[in-house]
Amino acid sequence: MRPAPSLWVLVLLGVGSLMLLVRLQDLTDPVLQQNPGVQLPAAPKWPTKKDAVELMEVVPTGRFLSPVGFLGSRPPVTKRHRKLLKSVSASSAPAGGEEAVVQQRLVRTQESRRRLLAEVCSKYQAGVGQQPVSQRQVSRIYVEDQLRLLYCEVPKAGCSNWKRVLMVLGGTASSTRDIPHDAAHYANHLRRLESYDRGGIAQRLRSYTKVLFVREPFERLVSAFRDKFESPNSYYHPVFGRPIISRYRVNATLTALRSGTGVTFREFIQYLLDVRRPVGMDIHWQPVSQLCNPCLLRYDFIGRFEDLEEEANFLLRSVGAPANLTFPDFKDRNPLAERTSSRITQKYFSQLNATERQRAFDFYYMDYLMFNYSKPFQDLH
Repeated sequence: MRPAPSLWVLVLLGVGSLMLLVRLQDLTDPVLQQNPGVQLPAAPKWPTKKDAVELMEVVPTGRFLSPVGFLGSRPPVTKRHRKLLKSVSASSAPAGGEEAVVQQRLVRTQESRRRLLAEVCSKYQAGVGQQPVSQRQVSRIYVEDQLRLLYCEVPKAGCSNWKRVLMVLGGTASSTRDIPHDAAHYANHLRRLESYDRGGIAQRLRSYTKVLFVREPFERLVSAFRDKFESPNSYYHPVFGRPIISRYRVNATLTALRSGTGVTFREFIQYLLDVRRPVGMDIHWQPVSQLCNPCLLRYDFIGRFEDLEEEANFLLRSVGAPANLTFPDFKDRNPLAERTSSRITQKYFSQLNATERQRAFDFYYMDYLMFNYSKPFQDLH
């Protein structure tokens, strides 16, 4: 008696299923041997496309990420990462609100600045980022361990108020308004990154958020000149003023040579551009590209003095600073003097001829390039 056709069909299906199961096991075994503990792909739980656009990702490396990761990387998500994401998300909670639009704009701005800096570094200082970091190269960086921040001090770009903020975060002051200018600079009890051993430096560079605030280079230079040479100063007049007047002023009076007061802007520029300066460089007018080593240290947040209050507060909210701590906007050094603006900067540089302006621009060329500032004069090339 021949088996019914339906029975043959069932037998064939059973044999086929058994052969398929054996084949799949054969394919899986080599993978498991090469990658113990490997798991089958699961549905991704990291932000959706919409979330990636709206959120600034703060990760264990301290880097603020674009939707596709910092320069193409995709670090793992940690509890700290999720907590920071929630804080940024909460701050932009009103759907479609003005604040959410501002948050998205600031995120895109940071992406653009980091991308530009990476491109400039790749073109002009290729390989620098792979070099070992020395203590001297991190000597201008202040450490805030609680919020895991590294801040590079750029004089004349809001550094006094940044030190006040760090003092409050560190618990040495209760309010930024209670900290006088001299206390912020000379009694701040803030620790510099260079004070740690090599392991401590490397660990913080790897895991903390690295912050840099910059300013239009010519404007920063004029601000430094006005502060140090047009106002009484017991350090800069004798230490810098005397040798500058002695070297560059024809028929200088004995009074000027003794006091060092009255340095003109042109004399100051002559000193700045002299390869054999009679006195060394100073951090107040040293290019940021040299002062903070951005190609070596790869900063995570690049702020601008021109938008200081908005961008500083955005950063503070993003890293989880206390809600009642906002970036101060007061000016307590030479408070009666008008803030150095683009108009004032143009006035000072109009005292120079075209060649002097071009050489000054060349001196700060990398700062202009790295931080995307426009040429301040049309005749510059």
